[in-house]
Amino acid sequence: MTSIRRESSEAEQQSIAEIAKLLSNPARVAILEFLMRTPQCICNDIVEEVQLAQPTISLHLKDLKQAGWIKGTIEGRQICYCIDEKKWEEVQSILVKWLGQYQEIKQKCC
Repeated sequence: MTSIRRESSEAEQQSIAEIAKLLSNPARVAILEFLMRTPQCICNDIVEEVQLAQPTISLHLKDLKQAGWIKGTIEGRQICYCIDEKKWEEVQSILVKWLGQYQEIKQKCC
């Protein structure tokens, strides 16, 4: 019987850990869900939707922006936020590849 052994590289494991860290906070998940439904918005729109204080939302937006998950465009005195499509596709690809490893062995599970 041929055994399929496929492990993530150290870089892939680091990427997965970074993704998990960003998704570990329910507020960031809520922000991302809102941005998925809304093509672009300002911080106050997110504050209204997520129902957290503006400084808290700003901190989470900063984390998401530093990670490259969202983009911010300055419009007057406001920043308009949206999902960074290129990074979103990269994150999706990493997770699909990682989670897909289970499909390869699930017939052998107890």
